[in-house]
Amino acid sequence: MSGSGAPTIKTDGTGLKITIVASSWHTQIMDGLIQGAETALLESGAEFQLVRVPGSFELPVVAKTALDAGQDAVVALGVVIRGGTPHFDYVCQAATSGLTEVAIATGKPVGFGVLTVDNEAQALDRAGLEGSHEDKGREAAEAAIATARVITALSAG
Repeated sequence: MSGSGAPTIKTDGTGLKITIVASSWHTQIMDGLIQGAETALLESGAEFQLVRVPGSFELPVVAKTALDAGQDAVVALGVVIRGGTPHFDYVCQAATSGLTEVAIATGKPVGFGVLTVDNEAQALDRAGLEGSHEDKGREAAEAAIATARVITALSAG
């Protein structure tokens, strides 16, 4: 199980402005990821908004726009399920490297909640739905908040 050994992250998002950028493919899975992220952000006290994009390929450009517009962090959520063509590899690489580049270029955190899985069952097991073993939407939101706090502390000297 990929969640084995995952840390428990205590988050205080008070005063943080965060955008959830979520793809539109695979509605049931995305609904679970979004719910997990929103729940974590509500519990943390962060201010947040949700924006939707067509797919995972579009996550980086909208994440960068949100961070350039003054958001403290982004939670990027998407699902890419392996098919019979190399399309899976291209979209996964573009989303992953694009979101990494956004974080480095802006100096702001991007919580990575993009599921890259072999089949729908693996995605459902990570979507935070009833019966799921993991909640990657929640984990991505908690990581974004915790990283924003570390960056703030380091910047304060």
